Amino acid sequence: MNTADLELPVSVPSTALFTDQYELTMLQAALRGGTAGRRSVFEVFTRRLPEGRRYGVVAGTGRVLDAVENFRFDPEILEFLRTQRVVDETTLDWLADFRFRGDIHGYPEGEVYFPGSPIMRVTGTFAECVVLETVILSILNHDSAVAAAASRMAVAAGGRPLVEMGARRTHELAAVAASRAAYVGGFAKTSDLAAGFRYGIPTSGTSAHAFTLLHDTERDAFQAQVDSLGSDTTLLVDTYDIAEAVRTAVQVAGPELGAVRIDSGDLLLIAHRVRQQLDELGARQTRIVVTSDLDEYAIASLAAAPVDSYGVGTRLVTGSGHPTCSMVYKLVARADSDAPDAPLRPVAKKGLGGKSTIGGAKWAARGRDAEGIAETEVVGGGEVPEHLLDAQLQVPLVRQGAAVAREPLDAARDRHRAALAGLPLSAAQLSRGEPVLPTEHR
Repeated sequence: MNTADLELPVSVPSTALFTDQYELTMLQAALRGGTAGRRSVFEVFTRRLPEGRRYGVVAGTGRVLDAVENFRFDPEILEFLRTQRVVDETTLDWLADFRFRGDIHGYPEGEVYFPGSPIMRVTGTFAECVVLETVILSILNHDSAVAAAASRMAVAAGGRPLVEMGARRTHELAAVAASRAAYVGGFAKTSDLAAGFRYGIPTSGTSAHAFTLLHDTERDAFQAQVDSLGSDTTLLVDTYDIAEAVRTAVQVAGPELGAVRIDSGDLLLIAHRVRQQLDELGARQTRIVVTSDLDEYAIASLAAAPVDSYGVGTRLVTGSGHPTCSMVYKLVARADSDAPDAPLRPVAKKGLGGKSTIGGAKWAARGRDAEGIAETEVVGGGEVPEHLLDAQLQVPLVRQGAAVAREPLDAARDRHRAALAGLPLSAAQLSRGEPVLPTEHR
């Protein structure tokens, strides 16, 4: 989401140093060698999904647009590069006027992807494209990993709402990005106020064990919270004895108590006992929220439990064991000169250990069966077959340096929901398996 659309007072610093030094040294050598102006095409893709995953989720696209827009070499940055002797004066002069003026196409945010999918295509001069490699990969690898974990957790939750609460388990800035990605992947709220402030994600939170321990009795703590936040609040009931806490919570808040939260123990067993106790106390509408190091497997194991919502932290913000998507940014086509009309020719890496690439700029489309369910991810070069014209996945993101695909974050969230609905049912399986769609290269 473009934060300007929300009229929020958020300033974004330059992203120009979110890069690796070799990008600037390549730039310097290309400028000196006369090849920097050659028209080039770079593509972002992954050779494989994390082991056992059935699909990937594109997330971070909106942040990439912001990062490209803010990729500016301010005087302080140029002085740092000069002092550290990273590049020469000719290159510094070029960087001082840098603005990306090329084009970017890609899968829209929230879409799913598979091995070999050309998730993003960056076109421009070699010089202006090569310097964007690290910042683009940094954003897409992190956000897509979190979104994929979030998606799997949302599928496992079966429609029960999830709250992202992992800010204390990762870097403070990564926490904001993780909240955003989790929302795209299907989470309903976040505990991180910075994410709510920056991206408009709904926030939630009430109290921790420290609040209960602060008071002389658990009743005093519950009374203070209800007096402050109202009877619809969520009371944490596992500081001491859960059964006694539930009884006290209903006595203090009445049958209108909003929810109780359980953060430890055998959640399946405890949830059933707490539900029975709440019902017996007349608090039939009181919800049960569970937390405690959940992941998609733990959530799936609670499918039959009387749980109303989940709070997830560590496993979510670390990609549930896969904190990166292993996306790469590779040159796939370039011109033989810097003439604007010089034709592009495919180039490819012939690497060992599965690191080879397929040359040429590529299109992508999703083949579907008669019921509209996806059957295959089709990736090709040249002309798009007529029967796949309406099934293309890539959309314009940036034209001549200007972002053209800014959208509310809810649009990406809705797109992901629709993309999942269009996949075979086996996409929802948590058991290990191959990608749910094969990638067909043409």
